[in-house]
Amino acid sequence: MADVAINFNGRSYRFACGDNEVQRLEEIAKYLTGKLEGLMREHGNVGDERLMLMVALTVADELFDARADVDELLEGPSGNAESTETAAARRTAFG
Repeated sequence: MADVAINFNGRSYRFACGDNEVQRLEEIAKYLTGKLEGLMREHGNVGDERLMLMVALTVADELFDARADVDELLEGPSGNAESTETAAARRTAFG
């Protein structure tokens, strides 16, 4: 087991994970930190709880878009011809 220190929003957190998961955990933490910093630049310091919720909503929004894109790809060429445009229009200002 590995012990990983993650710095997020000015605080340090320690997580135990498998040795083969260290890099992935660090990459995810870096990604979330980037989202947090972007939201802080855009909205200022609106409070820790609100910022954490905004980060969670941003990442969930990206996940929903990715799942929809995968579903559209699995439908294949027989699916709706407007699917790519529809997917692009569905993107929100979160990401």
